[in-house]
Amino acid sequence: MNLRPGVLLLKFKQKFGKGLSVAWYRDVVRPKILETPPVTGLDNGDAEIHVLTSRQDWMNLIWTLKSFYRCSEKPYRLVIHEDGSLTGKEWAQLKKHFPDASFVERKEADVKVAKALQDFPKALHFRQTNALSLKIMDFPLYLQSERLILLDSDVLFYRRPAVLMDRIEDGSYKLNTVNRDVEGALTVDAKTVEKLYGFRLLECYNSGLGLIQKGSLRYDWMEEFLGIPGIIGHWWRIEQTLFALCSCRYGAELLPEEYDVYLGKGLGNRPSRHYVGAVRHLMYSEGMRKLSADGILKRG
Repeated sequence: MNLRPGVLLLKFKQKFGKGLSVAWYRDVVRPKILETPPVTGLDNGDAEIHVLTSRQDWMNLIWTLKSFYRCSEKPYRLVIHEDGSLTGKEWAQLKKHFPDASFVERKEADVKVAKALQDFPKALHFRQTNALSLKIMDFPLYLQSERLILLDSDVLFYRRPAVLMDRIEDGSYKLNTVNRDVEGALTVDAKTVEKLYGFRLLECYNSGLGLIQKGSLRYDWMEEFLGIPGIIGHWWRIEQTLFALCSCRYGAELLPEEYDVYLGKGLGNRPSRHYVGAVRHLMYSEGMRKLSADGILKRG
């Protein structure tokens, strides 16, 4: 097949635009995680990890989960949700690597969640029109523990995340706690929220990593918040905004500075890093490179 020069240039930029190191770790090293042993014995119900994945990021998710279980040494129960894009091939890989996990297919969840939201029309519409809404609408419905561990597929762990683990393990800890975003990324502002509801909104709230108390994820609150003028803004910020609103009404605090989202290079002594879109390439050339050197790809 003959490709026009412009198409060839685009493909080259897509593959090598962030440098040869990124391409190497993304395209050659990253698939080696599929050769590593499965994670078994995931039966600790003190907290439950729920993750949302897709055909685009399922392999990154395996890195995320294996790095977390490796560093935390806690076999928390795992529930993997998908956005409707996974094929049988991807499901087979996920089930191979996490045989004790529970798996929720989109077509099953659509029916179950629609029934649960039948008295909440704004929430139902949001669930039907925003793929990321599955995180906040579906997770609480399938959550069997009183504690939810939020974990996006662009987070990697390098050592035990001590503060996060201490808060998860402390049964008397009753707040929601998440990583701090690099800047405010919500669709409502703190002054509006305080005027309407009387509580303080953490404007740099990020829903990629943290601990969420089940009691904070209330559909009646979500329905109420979805009525705030202007809340339906940037598509990926609405889910995060709902998490922030529910958390801050319930009670929330941010994780310490070493968990913050940031856009520079280098890990320092941080236990983990959330590689948001602007630095996603560093997840490969920095994160997977370090984990590979630390032995995560050992086959036994």
